[in-house]
Amino acid sequence: MSHAATTPQQTVLNATHRALGAKMVDFGGWDMPIHYGSQIDEHHQVRRDAGMFDVSHMTVVDLHGPRVRDFLRHLVANSVDKLKVSGKALYTAMLNEHGGVIDDLIIYYRNEAFFRLVVNAATRDKDLAWISAQAKAFDVEVKERPEFAMIAVQGPHAREKVAGLLSAEGRAVAMKLGKFAAAEVDGMFVARTGYTGEDGFEIMLADTQAATFWQRLLDAGVKPAGLGARDTLRLEAGMNLYGQDMDETVSPYEAALAWTVALDVGADSKPRDFIGREVLEQQKAHGAPRQMIGVVMDEKGVLRHGQKVLTAHGEGEILSGTFSPTLGKAIAFARVPAGEIAVNEPGAVRVDIRGKEVPVRVVKFPFVRDGASLVPAK
Repeated sequence: MSHAATTPQQTVLNATHRALGAKMVDFGGWDMPIHYGSQIDEHHQVRRDAGMFDVSHMTVVDLHGPRVRDFLRHLVANSVDKLKVSGKALYTAMLNEHGGVIDDLIIYYRNEAFFRLVVNAATRDKDLAWISAQAKAFDVEVKERPEFAMIAVQGPHAREKVAGLLSAEGRAVAMKLGKFAAAEVDGMFVARTGYTGEDGFEIMLADTQAATFWQRLLDAGVKPAGLGARDTLRLEAGMNLYGQDMDETVSPYEAALAWTVALDVGADSKPRDFIGREVLEQQKAHGAPRQMIGVVMDEKGVLRHGQKVLTAHGEGEILSGTFSPTLGKAIAFARVPAGEIAVNEPGAVRVDIRGKEVPVRVVKFPFVRDGASLVPAK
């Protein structure tokens, strides 16, 4: 292995995090802050007020060419034909021929010859190789944008705190943005998206401006939050983490992402020909072999990735598991064999924790929305 492969990459804000006393870890090949003192405090800060995350490790890819829309119709499982207004965004998965998830991503529509993708950091190399290979037949230019930094500002007061730092014109545009939409604001690309279950913005800006903007947010009372809080927030919000909750062996139907699949028909009345469609049609007709469920543990303890899950239909495993600061108990996603499972019934599912079968409740997710628990009392 070359030395370059073993040294984690740094975002443009690396020195800023260190100056703030961040505890740094290697995350998908990047040197990233896990917390700045207390992960729990950072979690509550985002749920109750506003916190910010450096997400500059995410990969921004711009697609250019007259056939970009045709290309994306073929590349992803959701329908880009839902994108008609400039700035509108779509969450989707990019699949292989077996219907497995290569990555989940967000697509932004700019104009008919320009769409923007944001893909995961840990999957950057394989994503770029896959996208570039598929793009050739459509003569689409695939251009990575490493010169962008990205800061996510999330929480009930996030939007107003960001708006306070913008020009009058920029503020008006930013505050009018609908959910899952983006616009150019004061030379930045501001999107009303996020990975926490809270309202807020994800802001792409030139890496040369990132440290200054981060400091302005800090001065406005937005506290920094690390990847630890980001993980507990997204799990409470019922959002998948690539590599943990899904991968190339898992279909969207097995990852509770049926809502991101469009088995639509084109203008020519033929089924839209996207990669992996045949497998998904089979699973839709006959059922996927596995399903993803949410579980909550009322006893003390922690649910962790890889623990064995026992159901009436057979064994599965815990995917993402954590202690939920909002609920005060352990929550997790699990993948188990398909079949009816009683919801909110303690013991319908059990988790093997160090040889002891601990009863858990199956609950619908998200577990938390707008800072409040959605989990019924036991």
